[in-house]
Amino acid sequence: MDTETFLLEIDELMQKASDFVSSEMSSIRTGKASPALLDNINVHVEAYGSSMPLKQLALVSAPEPRLLTVQPHDPTIMADVERALRESRLGITPAADGRLIRLPIPELSEERRRDLVKIIKDMAEQGRVRVRAARKDGMDQLKSALKDSDIAEDSFHDMEKEVQELTNKHVKSIDEHFAAKEEDVMTV
Repeated sequence: MDTETFLLEIDELMQKASDFVSSEMSSIRTGKASPALLDNINVHVEAYGSSMPLKQLALVSAPEPRLLTVQPHDPTIMADVERALRESRLGITPAADGRLIRLPIPELSEERRRDLVKIIKDMAEQGRVRVRAARKDGMDQLKSALKDSDIAEDSFHDMEKEVQELTNKHVKSIDEHFAAKEEDVMTV
């Protein structure tokens, strides 16, 4: 068993779980405008005879803390982009004015903020579960290699510690993402 490759594979699996959680959390609306809000809800626009992601058809920016603007590269698809935004699960009514679509981000109520924190907490827990699943898979592989005499018992214990260190590192990363997002959501 190649220990370097083994540890890199485990680290990569755990990193994917951590990155997924971070990406999912960025799609949670916090009351502040962020272009990532539209990236992660996966708005697709019916234009040019096919369904295309919004980010391929328009420039999304946040010129103010409570406003997103969407500027289609081609003004002829303005109505299609506006319709896609209206039908998205974003829950914000777009307002078009010529070459620009404005998305005003409403203030979140205290109750809604608490609900969002619960959702974020669940996302973080799902990420931790994925990291622990990667740890379990790695440990199973190690035990199998030890049983088949592919690695020595000393190497087994060393690698077991390294897998646990990777697990701790990625769980901590998820916890940090959660804490930052929770603070962001709860800040009025």
